Amino acid sequence: MNLLKTQREGAVVRLTIDRPETMNPLGQAGDGDEVARVCREINRDKTVRCVILTGAGRAFSAGGDVKAMRDRSGAFAGPPPEISDGYRENIHVILRAIYGLRVPMIAAVNGPAIGLGCDVACLADMRIASETARFGVTFLKLGIIPGDGGTWILPRVIGQSRAAELFYTGDVIDAKTALEWGLVSRITTPETLLEEAERLALKVAAQPPHALRQAKMLLRQGQQMSYDSALELAANTQAMMHLTKDHEEGVAALLEERAADFKGE
Repeated sequence: MNLLKTQREGAVVRLTIDRPETMNPLGQAGDGDEVARVCREINRDKTVRCVILTGAGRAFSAGGDVKAMRDRSGAFAGPPPEISDGYRENIHVILRAIYGLRVPMIAAVNGPAIGLGCDVACLADMRIASETARFGVTFLKLGIIPGDGGTWILPRVIGQSRAAELFYTGDVIDAKTALEWGLVSRITTPETLLEEAERLALKVAAQPPHALRQAKMLLRQGQQMSYDSALELAANTQAMMHLTKDHEEGVAALLEERAADFKGE
């Protein structure tokens, strides 16, 4: 069964995790290939400027398939080397593809985002939450560890101490706490979540597409390099941006006191 439902409106693509009957689990056979294909198509399409990721039904994603864990089936079947390969060749493919998106992504968290689901949401550049959203990394409660790299992802979003608290206790926090901790940037009603996400996406999509992609790259690279290296990368990238028609348009629009119309040129 397909994992993602894809919709497009203008420069914005909405991806919906579409297994509502089972709270949108991730990691079934073929999920990695599907997510990688969709993300690859988005990266190649220079007319896409922003992505919204949300869940169908009452959950964003409840994470891995616990019944498959119980039955030791699917990705959790076989001896340890086979299970390791299942993570590398499927679950990790999902995460690498989402992390590798070159355009900004907004996670519109409509309900529980648990375990792998929480970590997927945290790979988005921005997160907004419905009042019904819940967040947790409950791996230890199942006697396992975050096999999706969550111990690398979550501290970068909310800091080491709060990430450790969530990992070590298995607590699930509500949307209000997530806002206080910086896990999300705003809370909406369930009815207005997608409207708010789309409004934010349109603001993002109004920016010059080449500069937008480069800005995301600089933000990501800046997490892992020295300040001197970040300055050097910024200087080289900026030199290219100065020669684009979008830069000319941005300057002209500012001087003429009008809205800019960026073409991606």
